[in-house]
Amino acid sequence: MAVHVINEARRCLQCKKPLCQLKGCPIKTNVPEMIRLFLAGKTDEAGKMLFENNPLSIVCSLVCDHENQCEGNCIQGKRKDGAAIQIPNIEHYISDSYFDKIHLEKLPDTGQRVAIIGAGPAGITIAVKLAALGHRITIFERLDKIGGMMRYGIPAFRLPRKILDRYASKLREMGIHFRPNTAIGGALHLDDLFDDGYDAVFIGTGVWRPNRTHCKGESLGNVHFAVDYLRNPEAYDLGDTVAIIGAGNSAIDVARTVVRQGSRNVTLYARRQRIAASQREIDYAAVDGIDIQQGMAIKEFTEEGPIFVPRIFDEEGNLIREEEPVLMPADSTIIAISQGPKDKIVNTTHDLKVSERGLIVIDEAGRTTREGVFAAGDVVAGSKNVVLAVFYSKQVAQAIDEYLKSKKASA
Repeated sequence: MAVHVINEARRCLQCKKPLCQLKGCPIKTNVPEMIRLFLAGKTDEAGKMLFENNPLSIVCSLVCDHENQCEGNCIQGKRKDGAAIQIPNIEHYISDSYFDKIHLEKLPDTGQRVAIIGAGPAGITIAVKLAALGHRITIFERLDKIGGMMRYGIPAFRLPRKILDRYASKLREMGIHFRPNTAIGGALHLDDLFDDGYDAVFIGTGVWRPNRTHCKGESLGNVHFAVDYLRNPEAYDLGDTVAIIGAGNSAIDVARTVVRQGSRNVTLYARRQRIAASQREIDYAAVDGIDIQQGMAIKEFTEEGPIFVPRIFDEEGNLIREEEPVLMPADSTIIAISQGPKDKIVNTTHDLKVSERGLIVIDEAGRTTREGVFAAGDVVAGSKNVVLAVFYSKQVAQAIDEYLKSKKASA
């Protein structure tokens, strides 16, 4: 592994205008500097730089859409018969080597408390950034472990759970308190947090409510939602033949998980001619023996399997006609067409505005319509990815710090 990573690093051209960073990375990871430090034997310095820019660097190195981001913009890959530098492998090696050495340099204690609701990528990022600024942080999580969708929505074969467990230990080292199995909006409401002395609240609860197809039969015993299935695949007995409704990366995550749980005939059904998943994920699905059928619009769920309306498209992807419904026999069906936010916090909090989709409304700094309450991540933008959650959360952390300073100054 080390020799392979070193050889990849040596292929870096140290471009003056690194597109891998400037165009390919949402969080602008300084890839050339990372590689330069690594090859100079300064792996810890490179790891520190990565962590300060992206507290979830070790995670992003595994789960980002590298094909369309850093690797996809590498000049080496744009040359004839060239291969892009395997940047995520280098980043992962460095981040993994450095992680246990991380020591958060903290400013003096401000005495101000911040409540973080949700222990997903947004919540973890905010917690780390604000703890470094000297604020007292408590994370409230309705489930028993940290990670949010990283733990309960990304399969373990893509993101090993040990990495998230290491984060839990590291957060404790940083003096960040963690309250598991505590849903704000249940026994405790957001108002209670302010009553107990929290100076600001951040909401990063993600999107856990599965989107429906609104087709007949969704409540049948052999029909399941992807977000529920991925939380604990071992709890399900799906049978040999499984149909997956959806065409994105998450649908492929479900299909590949189902195969690893023992089902032998797994088919992914896409409504359109175009598959939303990345080519790399499609390739992995093919290797795992997963069939993909395009132009299949779900009409009804039955105990014998889903019923689809086949759709015929022209070469430009325009719909020509729809054919007669057809039953595709399956023991189980999983619906994987994204998620929306739950409304427990909103329903128990006054002055917190949400959009028609149920997403929390914020301004450019992450401020909600409720004084002292901020938000970022999927609960604001809808189901996205880890690196975007980190990117926006860094900006919101700065806004929260500025709010706390102004609050103290006016006290």
